[in-house]
Amino acid sequence: MSADWLTIILAIVAVVVAWKVLKGIVKTVALVAILIVAAIVVFGGGF
Repeated sequence: MSADWLTIILAIVAVVVAWKVLKGIVKTVALVAILIVAAIVVFGGGF
């Protein structure tokens, strides 16, 4: 369970950094990629 919390915290930090540093479509793609990776890790990738 702690790995899930760590993943969520890292995803939030990555989103904040991407939001501050990136611009335009690159920001959008980075944010979506971060959220997809975090969701796969937390929910087990049973898609």
